[in-house]
Parts: sequence; structure tokens; C-alpha cells
Amino acid sequence: MLQLTNIHKTFNQGTVNEKKALDGVNLKLDAGDFATIVGSNGAGKSTLFNAIAGGFYVEKGSILLDGEDITYRQDHQRARSIGYLFQDPMKGTAPNMTIEENLAIAYLRASTGNKNYFSRISKKDKEMFREKLALLDMDLENRMKNPVGLLSGGQRQALTLLMATIVTPKLLLLDEHTAALDPATAEKVIKLTKDVIAERNITCLMITHNMHQALELGNRTLMMDAGKIVFDVKGEERSQMTVTDLLDKFKQGAGEDLDNDRILLSM
Repeated sequence: MLQLTNIHKTFNQGTVNEKKALDGVNLKLDAGDFATIVGSNGAGKSTLFNAIAGGFYVEKGSILLDGEDITYRQDHQRARSIGYLFQDPMKGTAPNMTIEENLAIAYLRASTGNKNYFSRISKKDKEMFREKLALLDMDLENRMKNPVGLLSGGQRQALTLLMATIVTPKLLLLDEHTAALDPATAEKVIKLTKDVIAERNITCLMITHNMHQALELGNRTLMMDAGKIVFDVKGEERSQMTVTDLLDKFKQGAGEDLDNDRILLSM
């Protein structure tokens, strides 16, 4: 479903602030894979997501999604096939627009065909929005005319998840999408995430600072350091791993201990 081959990205080239953010990344995800990603600050995790989503063009390498080369496609073109949730609940929605309007934009954007940008949402579409909002169990189906800016962080993140998957994407990117939420709300959003991914069999990459989530969610765990994937585990080996094992594997791959206070405090 997703294949990255020898991906490179360097910021501020030729200056004293030059930073090699991605250094020859290779990755292949099969359809239905749900991979978690952990790593130190500056390891390249979010940069990898931006490379896939089209936030910038990579300097070297190729990105294939479902067999199509998207390496030099613009971000709005990729958005029809890629759902993206950010750490900040304020991102991904238009706060001054209503819940219904935000869902309409997401629905039309992800639908195929250029003419859909100029389409109108039908009564049937609105009923579908209401039904999907009801599944979130947050009473948002009765607040469809309310501005999104009035929602709590957890409500907005749940809405963003719905927007990203209202038309099933080929790939879902989750960039620490529960990190800014309180524990109870984060747990609820994680459950919603698991349910949506399992129900739709969505191929997913999820960045997390929680080492237990990294081993418990999905079917595969990746670890990044200095712009490289230093460890990739799945199957029986992953099912038998502990957090301590994961940290040991990181040290073997990176040559140093994992240095991230948020990750270490989550243990």
C-alpha cells in the first residue's frame, strides 16, 4: 500500500543550521498494516509524515501509494487519499465553521473527481454525517450547526478523526493525536481510533510517545533515530516484547539510549 524508497530531506542546506531530517528512509506497508512509530525528539517522525502527506518535496527517493508514484504530487492532491491528524486539536478543522460545514469540506475533498469541489451536500449526506457523529458518543450529532471552535480538545480531535476517515483513506497518518488530551479523553479517542481502523481495515502510521501503546496498538512497531528507521518489529517477536526489550533494541540500532523524557515518563 505504501512504499518509501531511499527518502532524503535536509533543512537549511549549506548553512550552519543544516539538519539532515530524513536519511535514506526505506519503508513498505502492506494493505491493512497499522504501525506505531516511536523515537527521540528530532528523530524525523513528523518530518516523515510531512514527506508522505506532501508538506514538502523530498530531495531524493520515491513515495508510492497503492502503486502510484506520488513523490511530486501536491499536498491537496494527496489529501484525497491520505487522512492526517495532528497533535494539536486546533489543527485540521476550521473553528469558525460549523461541525456540519467541516464535515462537508472533508467529504467533498476526499471524494473522487474534480467536480466534487463544486458540489452541494444533499439531505442524505447530512443524515450520514449525523449517523457517524452519533457513533462518537459525544452528542455532536445534536450540535451540527455549532461552530467547531466551541468544542473541547477531545471533541475536536474525535471530529477530526471522523473528517479524516469519512471517505475511507488509503492511508491514515496519526501524529501523536492524543498527546494534548487529558488521560480519560485520550483513552476514548484511542478507542475510537482503533474501532475506525479495524472496521475499515485502514492502513495506518501512528506516532506515539507512549511505549505501551507502541507495542499494544496495531501489528507493527517502528523506531526512528537521526532520520533513519533503526528498528522494525512485527508478528510473534513483537507480541512477546516488553517496553524494556524495545528500549534495548533502540540502543542496539541507534548506538545510544533513547533520550526522550515524555517517552520515558510514559513507562
